[in-house]
Amino acid sequence: MKTENLLSVSPLDGRYNQAIKELREITSEYGLIKYRVIVEIKWFIHLSNISKIHQLPKLSIKDRKYLIDLIDNFSLKDAQRVKKIESKTNHDVKAVEYFLKEKFKTSNQLNKYAEFIHFACTSEDINNLSYALMIKDASAVTQLKVKQVEKKIKSFSRKYSKNSMLSRTHGQNASPTTMGKEFSNFYHRIKKLQIEIDKHKMVGKINGAVGNYNAHDVAFPDINWEKVAKDFIKGLKLDFNSHTTQIEPKDTIALLLSDYVKLNNILIDLSRDIWGYISLGYFKQSLKEGEVGSSTMPHKVNPIDFENAEGNLGMANTTLNHISNTVTISRWQRDLTDSTVMRNIGICFGYMNVALSSLEKGLNKLELNNEKLEEDLDNSWEVLTEAIQTIIRKNNIPNGYELMKKLSRGKDINKENLTEFINLMDVPSEDKKRLLKLTPKSYIGYAEKLARD
Repeated sequence: MKTENLLSVSPLDGRYNQAIKELREITSEYGLIKYRVIVEIKWFIHLSNISKIHQLPKLSIKDRKYLIDLIDNFSLKDAQRVKKIESKTNHDVKAVEYFLKEKFKTSNQLNKYAEFIHFACTSEDINNLSYALMIKDASAVTQLKVKQVEKKIKSFSRKYSKNSMLSRTHGQNASPTTMGKEFSNFYHRIKKLQIEIDKHKMVGKINGAVGNYNAHDVAFPDINWEKVAKDFIKGLKLDFNSHTTQIEPKDTIALLLSDYVKLNNILIDLSRDIWGYISLGYFKQSLKEGEVGSSTMPHKVNPIDFENAEGNLGMANTTLNHISNTVTISRWQRDLTDSTVMRNIGICFGYMNVALSSLEKGLNKLELNNEKLEEDLDNSWEVLTEAIQTIIRKNNIPNGYELMKKLSRGKDINKENLTEFINLMDVPSEDKKRLLKLTPKSYIGYAEKLARD
């Protein structure tokens, strides 16, 4: 770990810096500045294509290349220059405008049209589009990690589809399942949320100080500014919001972040379940040379990856919930509460990516201990009382549930007890034979099929 990482206030930039490296150029201050530069330049280019703006003629191929190079070659040094300008302006978006005007001075042709940078825009026109692009890209990075975890869970569903396992409801022995079926439950839950997340399309606006194209209309009344804005935003591969105040109300952002909270809760549930299965001995964890599980107990191999995932998913949810609950509210046409909150969007994706890396690492360490699964099943014949009382009910014999309750509740039940009871039952021989063949290991219903679906 580099010395400067040791001085980090946030563990995202310190201890966990490698887990979020793909997010650095997206959700950092540098990333936000770059997205602002992208929006400003593309808006300038978009305006140059409007024939009715005679004061800004269509750009030459050379000028367009120069502008695109400003985006493609935007560097940390450029961002530092923007921050230096901001130290004087005390306004972050205005600093980007002044930075671009400096760049235009190196081109005689473009410098003549420098006043069309940030034309008819309020800072929130730039910011809402910048954040939309940022969230879109950060979500794409996160989705790749989710899909890796999803793929691993799916493989376990298939791999362990036949491995019978004692279920536990309320922590007590319950009807058997298979380990693969339990993984498939999580796979299907995650898949449904993934579909919802993929449906979300970020939205944007570029309609001026209070959302009415006031300045646009007074400068060029013959132009259909709503169409211009819509075409521009569609060109950024975002959806167009026609009705806003100064700010885009961020309802779509809130919906997306809320879906991530739901997804994270599913992954927390998964992490806790696997933690429990490791505790029961159903999974072993592959060992790594040199690793230590405890500072005092040499035997320990702790489920730290799942604990780490649970903790960081919780940290992500705290911020996701606060942002989604805050950014859709703004006093009258604008206040700045959402502005300071939105600067923390990277924290959400950062903690999610740390958690997903830990979860994937933990999943890759798992080794099924089938002997322990079978041992617990062999010691749990009482779970077959459900099957027996159901056969009693099927044959319309009264009090089947009560009979089984009297036989088994709070008592040790073994194969011999059940065999004796079944042999005395007044039920058709076919039903009796089926029950006598049944074992805790075989009493899994459709579990294998469901695990493979």
